[in-house]
Amino acid sequence: MPSPDAAVMLAWERRGRNRAVLRRTGIAAGTAAAAVVAATVLVMLLGVTPIGERAVGEPRTTSPPAGTTTAPTTPPFPPELAGKDVKRIPTSRKVVALTFDAGGNGGGTTSILDTLDRTGVPAAFFLTGAFAQGAPDAARAIVNSGHRIGNHSETHPEFSKLTNAEIGAEVAFAERTLGDLGADTRPLFRFPYGDRNDRAIRAVNDVGYLTVGWTVDTAGWQGPSAGATKEKAVRRVLDTLRPGQIVLAHVGAHPSDGSTIDADALPTIIREVRERGYRFVGLDMLLS
Repeated sequence: MPSPDAAVMLAWERRGRNRAVLRRTGIAAGTAAAAVVAATVLVMLLGVTPIGERAVGEPRTTSPPAGTTTAPTTPPFPPELAGKDVKRIPTSRKVVALTFDAGGNGGGTTSILDTLDRTGVPAAFFLTGAFAQGAPDAARAIVNSGHRIGNHSETHPEFSKLTNAEIGAEVAFAERTLGDLGADTRPLFRFPYGDRNDRAIRAVNDVGYLTVGWTVDTAGWQGPSAGATKEKAVRRVLDTLRPGQIVLAHVGAHPSDGSTIDADALPTIIREVRERGYRFVGLDMLLS
């Protein structure tokens, strides 16, 4: 393990609404082990309070420690999926998995959860730590709903631009932040923006997570100003319908106009997909 003097020192640099990236302020070290050392150094020098000792919603006053997530001896997912950003469930069965990203606001959360409950459809929700901090009521509702929870990073940065130590920090911090709500995010992870490369995928695998992409994006998050509509969101799903399809939607309302296209389209998507002989499954099917 590298000495503390050689560890990566991480600091948060806010860049726009609900976004942040990690920057290096010391000597680079691209290993998860270095991230552990960096965490220790920051605790000693900056008096960082571990997330587990701070209530969700309580503001963070100092730089967070680097990741402490360690890989299990045996990956908790099929080894043949390692090194891949999985875009569909490998099956010939007529099944579809619904997934929702939560990294901004929780504007559509209640409607989405009500629809899923009413129709008996399972789903997976990928939450950022920042979402849990900024929309704690929505985050708690999602976690308490009983649907599968995945890790979507702490601050929603572009992972292809991070070092391995920074990747470890993002994953570990989100795991701990969401863990404060009672969520078990392992072993599902989704890259913010879908931004990844082979190195980033391996780095996430190395800390015990399977990376999950999507077959189709409803694009409802773009909002009416970009031409998105409820009808177009439904059509995007139906036009690409295939066995093992993974659908990406978002829980938030558009930040400018407040539209909740994905939430509004969900009842129709569920009905139309079922009418075509498909059934909805959880992402646990990936792990079997």
